[in-house]
Amino acid sequence: MTDSAPTPVPEVNEEEVRQKKLMCGIFGILLGGLAIHKFLLGYTSTGIIQIIISVVTCGLGGLIGLIEGIMYLMKSEREFYDTYFANKKEWF
Repeated sequence: MTDSAPTPVPEVNEEEVRQKKLMCGIFGILLGGLAIHKFLLGYTSTGIIQIIISVVTCGLGGLIGLIEGIMYLMKSEREFYDTYFANKKEWF
């Protein structure tokens, strides 16, 4: 019988997370159709999909970025880290 140790919680640089959250939120709100906020989070394929959605819908896909940007800014630094870095949630 193996006794597995609990997975250690990674140490979080709160200042780095705060800066990333602010940048992603602002880019999501202002330039949501270009998906810069997705690329900043490291979600390249999701960013490309969002750009395609924006092109196909003549820019209406930018609303996704607007909504996500507001959501980013509404979260605490710990929630932002847990959601988008630890759990890799790519959409909303």
